[in-house]
Amino acid sequence: MCSQSCMEASTFRSSDDTAQMQDKSCKWDSQGVKQELRKQATLAIPMIITNLMQFAIQLASVMFAGHISELALSSVSIASSICTVTGSSFLAGMSGALETLCGQSCGAGMYSLIGLYMYRGLIILNATGIPLAFLWANVEHILVALGQDPDISKKAGEYTLWLIPYLFAYATTQPLVKFLQAQSIIVPIVLSLALTFCCHIPICWLFIYQLDLGIRGAALATCVSSWINVVLLATYITFSPSCEKARTPFSAKALHDVKVFLWLALPSALMTCLEWWSYEALVLLSGWLPNPELETSAISICYNSAVFAFMIPSGLGAMASVRVANELGAGRPDAAKRVVYVATCVAACEGVLVFTTFFSLRDVIGLAYSKEKEIILYVSHMMPVLAASTILDSFQGLLSGVIRGCGWQKAGAYINLASYYLVGLPLAFLMAFVFHIKAEGLWMGISGGSVVQLIALVAVTLRANWEKEACKAAARVKAGQDELEPLIYI
Repeated sequence: MCSQSCMEASTFRSSDDTAQMQDKSCKWDSQGVKQELRKQATLAIPMIITNLMQFAIQLASVMFAGHISELALSSVSIASSICTVTGSSFLAGMSGALETLCGQSCGAGMYSLIGLYMYRGLIILNATGIPLAFLWANVEHILVALGQDPDISKKAGEYTLWLIPYLFAYATTQPLVKFLQAQSIIVPIVLSLALTFCCHIPICWLFIYQLDLGIRGAALATCVSSWINVVLLATYITFSPSCEKARTPFSAKALHDVKVFLWLALPSALMTCLEWWSYEALVLLSGWLPNPELETSAISICYNSAVFAFMIPSGLGAMASVRVANELGAGRPDAAKRVVYVATCVAACEGVLVFTTFFSLRDVIGLAYSKEKEIILYVSHMMPVLAASTILDSFQGLLSGVIRGCGWQKAGAYINLASYYLVGLPLAFLMAFVFHIKAEGLWMGISGGSVVQLIALVAVTLRANWEKEACKAAARVKAGQDELEPLIYI
């Protein structure tokens, strides 16, 4: 059955792609590895820069709010955390389906499918944003019901209410970015975000201070900047010659086969959310410890440091997703396997580098967040544990990208569920509250879940039958052929 799918898939590839597919040999010598490293660096470096700038834009809004008042900082921090948990993580996870579908279609030379999948992603993600927007509009009532301070709850609810347009900007941005990533068109994404960031700072200053809008201004600035990014990306996709092959007119077919899209999107969302939520749970658990101000501050500093460091593995994972999906779609299983092995070596080097950096700066990192000597010393004590966990994150971020590139999101969701909720969080609770290792115990426990996750991801990857995965990719792309004839043009 598999070989039949591969044979059928060859009928709709271009002659050049078919010739490439027929050349099954894949160089594993030094020259072949160097070529692969060059391809990976060309993709990974811009993707890492993109992640860092996206993080900087979000951080800038919080920093501007922090200069308004202590209440504003607390409210915006809590609101940002809620928005990440209930909005960004879910939409980012759902967009993982496009990494599989668009990446494999690009590898197969079926560029028209990339545009069709982009339209489908735009419709589904924006539709998903509607119930999420309703949730954001009621954050104040939710926080009060959970026993949070009424003043903080009111301001946090005000911030999330004015941030709702950002939710739909984010839902629109993700399919546009995946459309470009699948074709290895990365530089425009970086330039768009760079221009957005340059606009974001003066917009924050204008709305917050000149128009005196307070935290509402911080939220509106984020919304405006996000929509600027959408306009820039959409303009490039619409007019750039590099997108001409994949740029297709809107078709009613974009509304069809939603079930197939959701079959990948929902497990992908769970895969992402289950991991993100587990780390957010650490902050909540730290509030139950003795001296919660100190413990929560230490965990928050470690968490923010880990998120910042994870921008690199996340970029490596996005690169691996594109490269693996492209090679599988092109019918080159051995090349896809080589991508994984070469990228794993890169991740190992990155992990050692980040570990060394964190360990060397363990007495300094706390100074970036606080002037309290007690907090700085506590963070310094926790840094070796955090540094060790960054090595796990390096491999985990990469292999999660491989999971998305192959279309194994369902397996990834099961792995994350078992790793973090059957092992990580229970172990964190045990070490913090039973063995009284406190905040350090929380981080050690969740790192135990990361170890289990990494072992499972490695096992799944090592057991992969790459020839079979290439045939699955061919069948997946062939199934999209019937959707290419547009029914309605606009």
